[in-house]
Amino acid sequence: MSRIDESRPFIALKIAVLTVSDTRTPEDDKSGGVLAERLTAAGHTLAARAIVTDDVEKIQARVKTWIEDSGIDAIITTGGTGLTGRDVTPEAIEPLFEKRMDGFSAVFHRISFDKIGVSTVQSRATAGVAGGTFIFVLPGSPGACRDAWDGILQSQLDYRHMPCNFVEIAPRLDEHLKRKKG
Repeated sequence: MSRIDESRPFIALKIAVLTVSDTRTPEDDKSGGVLAERLTAAGHTLAARAIVTDDVEKIQARVKTWIEDSGIDAIITTGGTGLTGRDVTPEAIEPLFEKRMDGFSAVFHRISFDKIGVSTVQSRATAGVAGGTFIFVLPGSPGACRDAWDGILQSQLDYRHMPCNFVEIAPRLDEHLKRKKG
């Protein structure tokens, strides 16, 4: 079973938080606030935080900028994962993935099912890797952000988490890019 190996050091990551919404402002962005508070409380650094509207080009532009920024290890988005016409975050971000993380969605839905039942099917939470950066696409509710952080990200973004975690594989995420250059 999973555990924390106290003999390993904690490694703080630099994490960017993007809220996707046509209506949120910095003052009322509860979901982005939940993520910022939880990641800093865990010892990580909030590297950047922004809000963009539900627009594929704007979402992609912000995420691409952060992927290219060597000062950002992971990106967490919140909002735009539903089924309505304005919900376009997966459509914007999934084409950027070099590798999908299908297990993230499966575990997120399992956790969410325990909280909200079958309503979890309305979320298109997803995750992947691009340019050596982890990207997590979460629903826009504060509860969903808490569930994703507490149930998945807090452990997987902690180098001490055993038997494995995202931090220990981070240096190898861009091996395929280096191999092409060689």
